[in-house]
Amino acid sequence: MFRLFIISKEEAFHICDKSQYRESTLWEKIKLSFRYLWCRTTRLYVNRNTKLTKALKSSNLECLEYSERKLMEDRLNQQLKNQM
Repeated sequence: MFRLFIISKEEAFHICDKSQYRESTLWEKIKLSFRYLWCRTTRLYVNRNTKLTKALKSSNLECLEYSERKLMEDRLNQQLKNQM
């Protein structure tokens, strides 16, 4: 019965990452919670991942749009061609 709940450390990390983006299933969350109870490494990973997620959400990062990024890339390539 308990074998249903046993997952590897790597699988726990993967489920934790999926949970961050709300992509994990209820069953995965249950298995992660079970491992979280007895595995110190998993607890550290989950806690750090949670802190990172909160920091990113509160940072108000602004990303370049595709057209802006493409323009910068074109300018860079043009400058590289001019140097040769």
